[in-house]
Amino acid sequence: MYERFKYFAEENQLFKPGQKVLLTVSGGIDSMVLLHLFEQSEIDYGVAHCNFKLRGAESDGDEEFVKIKVLSTGVPAFFETFDTKDYAAVNGISIEMAARELRYNFFEKVRVENNFDLIATAHHQDDLIETFFLNLSRKTGIKGLTGIKAKSGRIIRPLLFATRSEIEKYSHNYYIEYREDSSNNEIVFQRNFLRHKIIPLFSELNPAFKKNLLATVENLKDAEQVYLKTLEREKREVVTGRTDETVIDIEQLQKSEFPKIVLHEILSQFGFNATVVDEVYCSLTTDSGKQFFSKTHRALKDRNKLFVSEIKKEEEKIYYIEEEDIELFEPFHLSIEKIPAEGFEIIKKPEVACIDLNEVEFPLLIRKWRQGDYFQPLGMTGFKKVSDFFIDLKIPIHQKENIWILCSGKKIIWIMGLRIDNRFKVKPETTSVLKIEM
Repeated sequence: MYERFKYFAEENQLFKPGQKVLLTVSGGIDSMVLLHLFEQSEIDYGVAHCNFKLRGAESDGDEEFVKIKVLSTGVPAFFETFDTKDYAAVNGISIEMAARELRYNFFEKVRVENNFDLIATAHHQDDLIETFFLNLSRKTGIKGLTGIKAKSGRIIRPLLFATRSEIEKYSHNYYIEYREDSSNNEIVFQRNFLRHKIIPLFSELNPAFKKNLLATVENLKDAEQVYLKTLEREKREVVTGRTDETVIDIEQLQKSEFPKIVLHEILSQFGFNATVVDEVYCSLTTDSGKQFFSKTHRALKDRNKLFVSEIKKEEEKIYYIEEEDIELFEPFHLSIEKIPAEGFEIIKKPEVACIDLNEVEFPLLIRKWRQGDYFQPLGMTGFKKVSDFFIDLKIPIHQKENIWILCSGKKIIWIMGLRIDNRFKVKPETTSVLKIEM
């Protein structure tokens, strides 16, 4: 098995010479075999173990077992204990999902803080088959059916060449000690239900079932490469991006032969699940303003565009311009200048405001606009709601959220970058001009 382990690592380019690998060791048979293989190699490695406190004394026993096996060797080892049930309850997720989030967050933290290059898990071929069925039972695309990858970012799976029975045989031959997880024999978790009930039935139907399914997964991986190339071409037609958001052109999306698939592939990378993507797709022909959320991002439909941006939670901030200020650097760079009105020519640029200095009271303040704000747009005698002013200019909803206003007391002087208030314009009788440039 060691030779197959080395060949699999080389074939899949799992690691480069000199790289440090963090092994995730639970104490079970799979992870202890993985540890044994690394012990024989010349790879620089460390060990990380999580105690999820799900099986009482058994969980503590697993932790103690790994400590005894590892600490005496001098290999760097890291241990952490979690209240998994509490984490699951607080976050409204299953115990399995909670354990997954906790362990991967911990492994990544250890990796970064201790300069490991990669994280190795003990997944094997039977895990791949179980993952195939789990994804099949949910809503998934071709990516979900290709199962577990040998390498995904900084996560590597060096045992993916072996079956569970091969691992058991290797453990027996080399007298590798391990801890048996009693929950593996309980039909409680989804994987165990598949492992003990569903997959044995398929194997009874066809003894070559596992072998054939693994071959099917390999075929799907090849098909996925063709799919991804086509998808990238389609995405280039419909997506434009900036550093702060992704913009999907709805008209271009609807010209695609596969608009729903393209939309799913774009949004899924931002954490939107299949159900929400379906809702977004149905909204493409409806009115503007609908919003959809993943845990980290918001998708907002505005006219013929879909704007995807990261959710940011910020307190409302207010910035002040004192009478003696000539420059401001937050919330953006402003230059401030007082100029005699005689001979002054109005600068007609949206990023410049020319204001009658005698009409303002310092300190001026800069804040985000609010619902209910109103002003007197330049050239008008009546007042207008700022929200209606935005509608007239057809400003996208998500851009409205980033618009700042300059105020003198409770009066709006300037909707910054768009329009000054008529009450503060430079008039024939003006003696001094306050010029503010963004």
